[in-house]
Amino acid sequence: MFIALLCVALAGYAIAVPTNDIRPLVVWHGLGDTYASRGLIQFESEVKKLHPGIFVHSVYIDRDVEEDKRATFYGNVNAQIDLVAEQLGSIPELGRGFDAIGFSQGGQFLRGYVERYNDPPVYNLITFGSQHMGISDIPPCRSLDFLCEIARRAAKAGVYSEWAQEHLVQAQYFRDPNQLGLYMTLNSFLADINNELMLPAARNVTYANNLASLENLILVLFAQDKTVIPKESAWFGSEAPLEEFDTLSTQSDGQRPLGKPQRAGARTIVPMKLQPLYVEDYIGLRRLDERGTITLQTCPGEHMDLTGCWEDLVRKWVGGPF
Repeated sequence: MFIALLCVALAGYAIAVPTNDIRPLVVWHGLGDTYASRGLIQFESEVKKLHPGIFVHSVYIDRDVEEDKRATFYGNVNAQIDLVAEQLGSIPELGRGFDAIGFSQGGQFLRGYVERYNDPPVYNLITFGSQHMGISDIPPCRSLDFLCEIARRAAKAGVYSEWAQEHLVQAQYFRDPNQLGLYMTLNSFLADINNELMLPAARNVTYANNLASLENLILVLFAQDKTVIPKESAWFGSEAPLEEFDTLSTQSDGQRPLGKPQRAGARTIVPMKLQPLYVEDYIGLRRLDERGTITLQTCPGEHMDLTGCWEDLVRKWVGGPF
């Protein structure tokens, strides 16, 4: 029955675009999910009801669903993005570009694709509960999820070790607010796509130009999110560092430097507009924002609880005309 549903869903893709001049959609799933899970197939079906005839492609790292799930925990994120770029470039229906939706970690991975490749180009990028400023703690696993538990223990044991940065997906977007120097030096993925590098000359200008080429960036935060720590990472927020790491000189407009925030209470969140990567526009965020093309949205529930909060976003930002 499951295979039959998948075949029906995939068969529908082939007839979508020739009769409708609308943008296709690419979806990248999150941690512990697969490209062909029941939930994702159902989501794609609902998208097709909103936008009849739309072509939808679900990103996969491996056609085998168990291996695809495993790849959300174990693997090299940079190599996965390279693979996906080749995958997307080989699909004729995506040749003129597409809108994209990233669920959880799939959101920052799609952003990585935009910054490094963007060929074919992304028009509108929607990310749900993504970790754009990383995570400062490894979230607990669901009961009896042994694959997750093994990866979690390994990551916490040595998150910035060479092995972890090569093989553990969550470690590659772990951003310790108390060890920013270590993060900038040893993190293999997030520090790069955020252009948070020790040497300013090493920042990649192409990343900023490519991200700024988006028509719209829609960032969705889950109000009751206890999985992403901190949840404000979905909006490019991060926990303030304890260490005095001066990454930003005082700005003429009075914005507080990230390196020396004042802590009040259990933690202080540095919002997007006070991040050095925004103030100095490392990745094109400021250009997007000043153009009025960043939208911050909130879903009321827990992490990836899309109930009542996805439909309007998909109706507005997906499936527009070329």
